[in-house]
Amino acid sequence: MTGESTTPGQAAAPAATGAATLIVNGRVIDGTGAPARVQSVLIEGERIAAVGSSADAAAAARPNLRRIDAQGRTVMPGLIDGHTHISFDEVNSNDELFFHRRHGLAAIIAARNARKVLQAGVTGIMDADSLFEIGIDLRDAIEAGVVEGPRISSGAYALWTSVGGTAGRLIPDSGIRGYGIVVSGTQEIVAEVRRQIKNGADWVKVHVTGVVPRHPLRGEVKSWTFDELKLVCDTAHELGIPVLGHCRGANSIIDCVRAGMDLILHATLMDEAALDVVVAAKTPIMPVFTFQANLMDYGAAIGADPVVREMFRREISDSAKMLKRAYDAGVPLLCGSESGFSITPYGDWHYREMEVFVRALGLTPLQAIQCATQANAFALRLGGRVGEVAPGMLADLLVIDGDPSQDIALLGDRQRLKHVFLAGRDVDLTPAPPRRDPPGWRVSTYGGRLTAAVARGGAPPQADPTPTDEP
Repeated sequence: MTGESTTPGQAAAPAATGAATLIVNGRVIDGTGAPARVQSVLIEGERIAAVGSSADAAAAARPNLRRIDAQGRTVMPGLIDGHTHISFDEVNSNDELFFHRRHGLAAIIAARNARKVLQAGVTGIMDADSLFEIGIDLRDAIEAGVVEGPRISSGAYALWTSVGGTAGRLIPDSGIRGYGIVVSGTQEIVAEVRRQIKNGADWVKVHVTGVVPRHPLRGEVKSWTFDELKLVCDTAHELGIPVLGHCRGANSIIDCVRAGMDLILHATLMDEAALDVVVAAKTPIMPVFTFQANLMDYGAAIGADPVVREMFRREISDSAKMLKRAYDAGVPLLCGSESGFSITPYGDWHYREMEVFVRALGLTPLQAIQCATQANAFALRLGGRVGEVAPGMLADLLVIDGDPSQDIALLGDRQRLKHVFLAGRDVDLTPAPPRRDPPGWRVSTYGGRLTAAVARGGAPPQADPTPTDEP
């Protein structure tokens, strides 16, 4: 039996789909929350054919099959990131996102970023809203073999009312802006949901809450009525498509669950009444704390406003207890990284939500891994087909140095990632050459504020504080 040595960051020569591969001596985390066990995994074609002694027995009759010795390594399901923005390209602000992106170029760059995400061990993503509805076309291009990337479940434009979403007054009173569309009245809501589904949306996303400048309430304002939310859900469900809602605030969570929403994003500021409703319905929650955690822990390195960092710290700490109670009561928690912003660049932070679940919510590493694999197959609408190391499942697998069940942060160390399998194919992990930004792609500034005191050398340059209404 021969092992393989692989240069860090590179896979061995890719095996074509249809070839058989036996991974031996690896510590298998199966994605169900069960303890890891050293056992073999047999891949045939795009699926896992056998695990354990049955894999060894089946391989014994095939002496020429490819073998990978995973001694000291972990074999586990590929990660599923349930909240990415694959078309945003690590945007710095809503201004940049709304006014500095071009249709064709955004699609080309999204394809490059999709490959980067796959090479980080993420074999599936949900992209619930996207610029110019690029996510739908990118999904289809990947499935057709035109470009390489992870499995994608995609939404179209996020649905807003004229009250807005998380961009305050940048959202217009009608029409499309960036990744969202404003709808008003029964006819517009029904027509837009049907249009999105006709064009291939896997999910319909609703921005249930939004930022309204100078509004007195803490958090975000619910910008949809219950009847409007129920109309969205009923219209989508009649056509077999699930609905997810961006919700920050107890009243929005209650209305979404009562309206029949299938997934709640964020679910912060949940009170006892909202918890009771969520637990009764067992509606899955995706907290998406990675953005907040990154600013909280590392914001000083990039000059983030201390007030904003403290605000995000409170959002996590104030919500952690309620989310853990929901989880303990049987509500699925799913992982999403918010990748696509400058705070959450592609390929770097897809493990981070699991780390937050362990640190802030008190989950074990194996429980957190389950949230990012087996449970998160729901976000891909592939439950029972991906997210587990089990016979018959699609062979989306990772081989990684070390034991993530003891240290979840190992999943963020690209040097430890030795193999990424997508549908049984060993993905080439050679990184793409460096790129530059196209002209006009980023917001440019004049620099800090030049007061007379700064000009005379009597004061340091003043930077504008980070806006508190930009996620």
